[in-house]
Amino acid sequence: MANISVGIVGLPNVGKSTLFNALTKKSVPAENYPFCTIDPSVGIIAVPDERLDKLNEFSKSKKKIPAVIEFVDIAGLVKGASKGEGKGNAFLQNVRECDAIAQVVRIFDDPKILHVETEIDPLRDIQIINLELILKDLETVSKRFGSLEKDLKRTSSTKATVGQGADPIIEHSALTKVLKALENEKMAITVFDELDEKEKPFVINTQLLTSKLILYVLNKKAGGKNLDEINDPTSPEASRDKWEKLMKFFEKNKAKYVLVDANIENELKEFEGEEKESFRKELGADSDGIGNLITSSYELLGLETFFTTGEDETRGWTIKKGSIAPEAGRAIHNDFKEKFIRAEVIPWDTLLEAGSGLHRGSARQAYAAAREKGLLRTEGKEYVVKDGDVIEFKI
Repeated sequence: MANISVGIVGLPNVGKSTLFNALTKKSVPAENYPFCTIDPSVGIIAVPDERLDKLNEFSKSKKKIPAVIEFVDIAGLVKGASKGEGKGNAFLQNVRECDAIAQVVRIFDDPKILHVETEIDPLRDIQIINLELILKDLETVSKRFGSLEKDLKRTSSTKATVGQGADPIIEHSALTKVLKALENEKMAITVFDELDEKEKPFVINTQLLTSKLILYVLNKKAGGKNLDEINDPTSPEASRDKWEKLMKFFEKNKAKYVLVDANIENELKEFEGEEKESFRKELGADSDGIGNLITSSYELLGLETFFTTGEDETRGWTIKKGSIAPEAGRAIHNDFKEKFIRAEVIPWDTLLEAGSGLHRGSARQAYAAAREKGLLRTEGKEYVVKDGDVIEFKI
């Protein structure tokens, strides 16, 4: 499937670029993805997956290629971006081209790092960015209404069609619901449940900024004054209040968030394995923030991974949840969808178990043993691929 991209957005000085620098250490080798955009602000990032590591070790593959997700470092946003302030027009166009948003929000206080709004208040920062997205969408929808009025008059007077697949009456109904939400400073995505199946395509095709999924990335700082440390007796009441308001906002909007110390993650980017975890603890970080960010973004977009494995290569392939076998095969090559005959499928852990008593590195023998035990299934065109399936396509 085409690269899935997540745009990293936020106000200036919240840690966006530091976070992106930490992420790009997890970029995959360019030779494995030759058609990726060559751009310093784009990183093709490996999705952490121990299943891939275990399959690769088992098959003794010459190459190990992970599933990936693309992150885009987008210029800092300021108030007035919707009207072109700062780099507003470029910023909003970059957001429009992404599939989802990772909104970096600063939750630490440090007098040495100035905040564009002077005082630390994460909910206010979120509202500033979301309002700019809403205002730009209001402009987009209002312009579209102008064109729709002409189409409605033309179809009502002549009963003429205005193009294949077009229905100005349905589109007008859909965008009216969206406009009402935007005018009430709500995101377009909040009305998707109110749209019927005929209305949804019109809203999707409008490519509204506020129809995108958002993952909030709360950037903290080891040794600093972080708003999430509400159990610290030295934490002022005002900080606790800001944190509680932020949590209520997430709960009300069913929003997802991750905690990351972007500075520590950037410092640790050159280390791996046990050494990295040891340094992480020394620096005061208690979890793999970057790993959580990558996997949370992957899950937010409704993605999952299937595998192919053998002597030459073990690889993770990215697909949308609910993909049937021919669609999943298209991730490998377009011909796999058109020429699909059947697929041989086995869960990754079942394959390893089937080959556990065999000579390591012999994936063929493991497949044969799994087939003898009835563990290797033959599936047809209607099979819905499951996360973690190891698949061999027959075309």
